[in-house]
Amino acid sequence: MTSASAPAASIRPLLDAQRAAFIAEGAVTAEVRRARLQRVIDMLVAHNDALCAAMGEDFGGRPLIFSMMNDVLGSLGSLKAARDHFAEWMGDQPRTSVAPFDNFGATAWVRLQPKGTVGIIGTWNAPLFTLFAPLASVFAAGNRAVLKPSELAPRTAEVVAAMVAASFDPSELAVVTGGPEVAAAFSAQPWDHLVFTGSTAVGKQVMKAAAENLVPVTLELGGKSPVLVGRSADIANAAERIAVGKAQNSGQLCVSPDTVWVPQEQLEAFVAAVREVYAGLYPSIAGNPDVTPAVNDRHFARVESYVADAGARGARVVMAGDFPSAEGTAQRRVPLRLIIGAPAEAEISQQEIFGAAMLIRPYAQIADAVAAINAGGRPLALYYFGQDAAEQAWVLDHTLSGGVAINDVLMHAALHDAPFGGVGASGMGHYHGREGFLEFSHVRSVYQAGGHDPRREWGMLPPYGPHLEAMLRGSVTP
Repeated sequence: MTSASAPAASIRPLLDAQRAAFIAEGAVTAEVRRARLQRVIDMLVAHNDALCAAMGEDFGGRPLIFSMMNDVLGSLGSLKAARDHFAEWMGDQPRTSVAPFDNFGATAWVRLQPKGTVGIIGTWNAPLFTLFAPLASVFAAGNRAVLKPSELAPRTAEVVAAMVAASFDPSELAVVTGGPEVAAAFSAQPWDHLVFTGSTAVGKQVMKAAAENLVPVTLELGGKSPVLVGRSADIANAAERIAVGKAQNSGQLCVSPDTVWVPQEQLEAFVAAVREVYAGLYPSIAGNPDVTPAVNDRHFARVESYVADAGARGARVVMAGDFPSAEGTAQRRVPLRLIIGAPAEAEISQQEIFGAAMLIRPYAQIADAVAAINAGGRPLALYYFGQDAAEQAWVLDHTLSGGVAINDVLMHAALHDAPFGGVGASGMGHYHGREGFLEFSHVRSVYQAGGHDPRREWGMLPPYGPHLEAMLRGSVTP
């Protein structure tokens, strides 16, 4: 089933059909890979209006501009980059053979082959990008795929399922839709590789299910991505770029700034600058079509509970825009809240925010901020603002995150020629670029013997004699 809500029992037949077609196909030529990628590109171009409309409906008013920029153009960028460069990556790679047999014509090489069928589970906050950006690497590597869109973006899932069914035979690319029970069944299939984008908690469940079949996984899980504002930074510029980035999708992005560390003497200047920038971007909140609502009531209530809990524990809550109104709340639209001085035990200090709130923490020394960051889980993104090259290098050397942007936020995720992925609690594996191509390729070593085998004449076959032992011992060298 590729267009309607799919029961769990329908997933395995799709996998089996794709696997049979993959085996029958044999080598997947560059022409076939390019044609598949182009078909996806053409599909997204043809249906971009319907997709943006569906995403707008799923969010209850997501700006068309953001859906076009992040999901449509982001996906197209990934697909076009893969289409234009994969041929450079797919050839055999000669390697050093085994001595002394290389003197008799023995050769060796590495062959990059597709793994087979890849399952891709997308998420609601970027409902196209989290399906089609990894698919770009999957198709470039010669695989087939089954997509599972998020049930929290059901209209988008319906459009994706319909357009894929109209453009692809299900033995190449298919879509299954449905709720958590379908997602659980999807994760339990014996894919040749499984991609999941979502929360760390669900990522653990996906990895556990995949382990039952020893399925390799690529997990993109997010985390509390920190921003380090150095003393050499232009506070006004940093505040503007952070505010602009945080406002994208109202903070509902896996690489959204979560916690901003600022020098303690510049705290108030930074807060004032963020408020000024945000108010200029969004002079009103309720009814503002440029403000993305929280995706549903549950996620809206979750973020609001974090803000309320922090306030109840003594944190200072500063509005970066209009105060929340009954009209805006009904639309799930609220301004950015800056949370200052939240204690460690507050929910907002422990959970990824993923919404219209941001922690601000002052520091005396940047080493203190880095120590606090390192005490938590590895984030998907880390951001540094400053002009001090030595401090920048020190921060990069003493932190670990999925990716980094310097003097900006979010932008590293748009690098189509560089790997995107997490580390530790923020995930594993990559897509984008050559590293994404390798992620979904089996790197297969091949040894080919020469025409002459000298082992018998050299006394290297049984019955072994003392001369062989002497020869071997002579080879044991430092």
